[in-house]
Amino acid sequence: MERIHSMFVFIVQSALAFCLSWAFWRLSSRFIVKTDLNNIAGPPSNSFWKGNFGQLFNVDGWDFHRDIAEKFGKVILINGLFGRKQLYVFDPKALHHILVKDQQIFEETDAFFETNRLLFGEGLLTTHGERHRRQRKMLNPVFSINHMRQMIPFFYDVANKLHVAIARQVADGPREIDILQWMTRAALEMIGQGGLGYSFDSLVGGEAEHPYSKSVKGLMPTIFTLALPRVFLLTTLVKIGTPRFRRSFMELLPLKNLHRLKDIVDVMEETSIDIFNCKKQALEEGDAALMQQVGQGKDIISILMKANREASESDRLKEEEVLGQMSTLIFAAMDTTSNALSRILHLLAIHPEIQEKVRQEVKEAHDKHGDIPHDELVVLPFLDAICRETLRLFPPVTLVTRRARQDTILPLSTPLEGLDGREMHEITIPEKTDVIVSILNTNRDPSLWGPDSYEWKPERWLSPLPDAVIDAHLPGVYSHLLTFIGGGRACIGFKFSQLEMSAPISDDFLRPMADTNVRLLKSEVVLSVLLLHFRFHPPEAEIVWEMGPIAIPTVKGKSGEPVLPLKMELLV
Repeated sequence: MERIHSMFVFIVQSALAFCLSWAFWRLSSRFIVKTDLNNIAGPPSNSFWKGNFGQLFNVDGWDFHRDIAEKFGKVILINGLFGRKQLYVFDPKALHHILVKDQQIFEETDAFFETNRLLFGEGLLTTHGERHRRQRKMLNPVFSINHMRQMIPFFYDVANKLHVAIARQVADGPREIDILQWMTRAALEMIGQGGLGYSFDSLVGGEAEHPYSKSVKGLMPTIFTLALPRVFLLTTLVKIGTPRFRRSFMELLPLKNLHRLKDIVDVMEETSIDIFNCKKQALEEGDAALMQQVGQGKDIISILMKANREASESDRLKEEEVLGQMSTLIFAAMDTTSNALSRILHLLAIHPEIQEKVRQEVKEAHDKHGDIPHDELVVLPFLDAICRETLRLFPPVTLVTRRARQDTILPLSTPLEGLDGREMHEITIPEKTDVIVSILNTNRDPSLWGPDSYEWKPERWLSPLPDAVIDAHLPGVYSHLLTFIGGGRACIGFKFSQLEMSAPISDDFLRPMADTNVRLLKSEVVLSVLLLHFRFHPPEAEIVWEMGPIAIPTVKGKSGEPVLPLKMELLV
């Protein structure tokens, strides 16, 4: 009883301290000299508590993001929670400073780091500074082009099992299939085999779903429901008491989704520990034992653990850091991959003429090679154009947030007209200002991509890109897009084969590339197999793609239930 009483006293004290601090800030801000932020236009706040966040993070927020871009330009003032001023940015020069040049100033928010630490442990998503650099140094060799080639057989094995499983369901004629469910199962199994050397799913219909698969699929939707508690309470709570005390405190809170999140994290952690211990034992027994495992010692974690044992003391990762990479790898390579694949198949169903054209390209390559080798697969021009255009127009993650860790100046590519009529070539950013980087509007900017920038046109990639795109020097690490962002905290990898390999590329540039390379390669393997064996048609129901941490497909009228039924026809 004494402990429970202390907890409630703490809650009351924290709430009182927050209210007093907020009231003081609101009062004192009236007497503070105005900053450049106050001279920037933006949408009016429609809520005293939430500001524009109710519109910005709405599942139907696509039109809002487009409207503010068209009305206010590439730098926009956003009203955050409790009246905090934030910037919404997609100006190329500003993005370069935020993500690359001044990335040590513009870091993720404390809530981002603490959330990911609780979810994934001590992996790449939760570390920064020297520790982050050391982890990337250990991971970089694992994602060599040669290793990507070795992963192709794993991917084809899963893709062919996927084809057989779906073929059974449509053997008697065309029918609607939830393609999102199958893409999620395939993506998890591919990263399971190629990444962890572990099988989560035999892809046999009717088989019980692995607890890890069920948990990780529910992760992002559950996090999205806890946005406000995460922002306001998490960074304070993680500093109080021991992990055991914090867990006990959390179990007392009457938040159903918080308890669900706890259960999800428990399953992820227990599974990672089991796989890690199995790998550790096999490494101690030698190469013969590794060859008996699913990945035959060629999977990412086996290679990482082996290299880690041989590394110097200064470079070696602790066990909890290796465990952190496992959960990070699954998260980074599953949801976004399955959703991007589902989006491509949905678009191909809507555009049958494009579907037939890419099917013919894949068929010609398959007739020549059988299972299309890595070096041939990644240069199929129309398949590649479809992947690029989908990732341009429909990035799975639409925005990221950075926080200025000190006062700084943000230069602009295009001068901004302030509310007072002054032409602004740069913006003074106060310390602790949050900056929202719009991946969505960067990729869709009509001033770069032309008046058809909001249209899905894969053929735009079969001709030279507009000079405006090239000259913008966007800081993204993939194909003049911001889909995988850029800088030292870019998505941990992308398609090596898209690089001009003859050009000098520094190690610092290569480090962010790994996981995206795996992600795109998996997508191309799955697409090549499915297009050979199935024709896709739109479903009877209307499909709505909802915004969120990751965009998800739903049937109209059933918000929040991820599903994508497509009518599939087996080809003879």
